[in-house]
Amino acid sequence: MTTDFAPLAAVATRIISEVERVVVGKRPQLTQMLAAMLGGGHILLEDYPGLAKTLIAKSFATALGLEFKRIQFTPDLLPSDITGSYVYDRSQGRFELRKGPIFAHIILADEINRASPKTQSALLEAMQEYQVTLEGETLPLPQPFIVIATQNPIEYEGTFPLPEAQLDRFLVKLGLGYPSIDEEQEILRRRQERRSDDLAVQQVTNAAELLELREIVEAVYAVPDIQRYIVMLVNATRNDRRVAVGASPRGSLALFRLARVRAALDCREYVLPDDVKAFAKPALIHRLMLEPNLWLQPRAADEVIEMLLQQVPVPVSNGSR
Repeated sequence: MTTDFAPLAAVATRIISEVERVVVGKRPQLTQMLAAMLGGGHILLEDYPGLAKTLIAKSFATALGLEFKRIQFTPDLLPSDITGSYVYDRSQGRFELRKGPIFAHIILADEINRASPKTQSALLEAMQEYQVTLEGETLPLPQPFIVIATQNPIEYEGTFPLPEAQLDRFLVKLGLGYPSIDEEQEILRRRQERRSDDLAVQQVTNAAELLELREIVEAVYAVPDIQRYIVMLVNATRNDRRVAVGASPRGSLALFRLARVRAALDCREYVLPDDVKAFAKPALIHRLMLEPNLWLQPRAADEVIEMLLQQVPVPVSNGSR
């Protein structure tokens, strides 16, 4: 039976269009973020301050019709500030649960690397198991549950780098980059026309429909040659002399999920090699631990992945059965 991917593509186009009402000139990154959300994963945004990371997260939450909570990570933030805790209610004579901000659909973990490792680890169970354990009680999180974390790549004083285990939980790592001169002028033009700092984004879908769209993606298949291509790419990261620790099988699964979403957005029920190539960098770049002599080279990981894409043979299959 053939699956109709047109409804998914139509909703995705409307979502991107809504977010683009307030975000100028970032369609490739917005599409990759939406693909990560449709793929059921979390997103790490690493870029300079003032590039609309928070605005993008809030705009997606509004367009998707999802509950949004922002957590500002600071050195004195405690795990209970994220997950919540049990508080004694004297009037009732019992302990009552006060849920933390993590009990929302989309969590913006702003400047996540400013909190201590103990606090950062409060997200690990939530990101992997979609649940929180408090006082021995396991509480499920709302579905869908998506973490969008941000970090500043140039300011390291007072920060705690994310451990590899936590980085591996993010489906993609993306950068936004500065707008072009024309795009930045368009930002000013829109602000002048609005006569206000307030931005309006309309709701396109809701939590239930987003979960249905994720089910549609599951109908996309990858023939064995494409599966092999994904595995060979990830395996190549483990054997490159510039890489101390390569991507784990979780990296293969991430690339597989994202390639299927891209195919679905193109209304195809099969994955092409180009789908894999399109997400190789965002899916793998944060999963590589480079040799120490490359740590100070800003684009070293990008260059490793670009070279591996050139070296690993591309399957001749067109992806269809």
